[in-house]
Amino acid sequence: MVQLLLLACAVLNAAAWTQSPPPPLGTPTPQQLAWHDLEVGMFIHLAPQTWQDSEWDSGKTPLTDINPDKLDTEQWASVAQAMGARYIVFVAKHEGGFCWWPSAATDYSVKSIPWRGGTGDVMADLSASCRKRGLGLGVYLSPQDKHFGAAVGGKTKDPAKQSEYEKMFRTQLTELLTGYGDMMEVWFDGSLVFDVGDLVEKHAPKAVVFQGPRASIRWVGNEEGIAPYPAWNAVKFGKKKWGDYTAEDGDPAGDRWLPNECDARIRATWFWHTDNADTLKTVPQLMDMYDKSVGRGAVLLLNATPDRTGLIPAADAARAAEFGAEVLRQFETPLASTSGKGAEIVVQPSAAATIDRALVMEDIRKGERVRRYVLEGEVGGEWKVLVEGSAIGHKRIDRFVPLEVTRVRLRVLEAVGEPVIRTLAIYRAAAEAPAK
Repeated sequence: MVQLLLLACAVLNAAAWTQSPPPPLGTPTPQQLAWHDLEVGMFIHLAPQTWQDSEWDSGKTPLTDINPDKLDTEQWASVAQAMGARYIVFVAKHEGGFCWWPSAATDYSVKSIPWRGGTGDVMADLSASCRKRGLGLGVYLSPQDKHFGAAVGGKTKDPAKQSEYEKMFRTQLTELLTGYGDMMEVWFDGSLVFDVGDLVEKHAPKAVVFQGPRASIRWVGNEEGIAPYPAWNAVKFGKKKWGDYTAEDGDPAGDRWLPNECDARIRATWFWHTDNADTLKTVPQLMDMYDKSVGRGAVLLLNATPDRTGLIPAADAARAAEFGAEVLRQFETPLASTSGKGAEIVVQPSAAATIDRALVMEDIRKGERVRRYVLEGEVGGEWKVLVEGSAIGHKRIDRFVPLEVTRVRLRVLEAVGEPVIRTLAIYRAAAEAPAK
């Protein structure tokens, strides 16, 4: 009787969803939609800090000391691919102001270091490597610039120099957006006190923007690569200054789509240090991060730290590849998968199978419609609860105790509009490979 009542409720709910349109929901732009599907990117931090054993640029490193004589962006791109990253965001200028491309706006750059006799251009090399391997390219241009005297957000300590700095920053941004091919992501760490949206719209119309007045993605709110659950993709416009939203501002009833990017470190620091090789994260730690970022509908941006030679250390490169291989081992081939619409969707393997993971994706072109769901496995003709949840969004990965089932069903208990499920897949993903 209980099962019949539940089925009747599901049918009534489905009918209601199809008869009345859902209230207006935030939905992704084409740029945001494409960005969601990238899922994993690689951050690259290299700056004078690398030569200082520091996270913050003291400004005291002689430019003659900065000579990454083995720098090879082909190696960087190879590591990114092995890790499963689909794009790279390079820190072209960090808070100290040093530029890894020959900017016409300053001599505090590659023009003034021994590397390649002052004729090098890391952005040009990396752009070529990304094009060769089909990787997206993003750029981090720090609004803060200690060398010039600009604080967080690009606000100069001397108000009389504000307009000069804004002109310099716009020149640098224009150089980066016009000289190195299409950019798919632009980072303004710490946000901006002035607007450069006109330049982004003109020169990088396909890019998503991190922070600032024209932000289209947001910082998750920590540097651990972990999104909270639920991590709703929409926010309510006007709640706070645009560009300052974090995951805590997610709202299922929000009117603007502003998804979370989870930036994280493969070591304990953003920059290479001489004494932190032992902080390299293990594969289980990285997989936990993956489940709690990508598996909660966010995008994971995992940092690599080239050393003073300009290469990503061998141990870090190997660990990145192990992580990428483990993601593939666990999720490349489902035991069964399907898609569908409505209150109930069932997936069935070819024979009874033991499972411990389920992956569900909404068609987010319609917004996040699901508010509450349950996954159940059929055992001996009876349905047993595997896991319950709220948000699905772009992707939800659920773990549960291994159980042999003949079928799995997703029941949507609460939704705004008819649920549209892009994927429902089941896996046996328990760690069979040795932990590293």
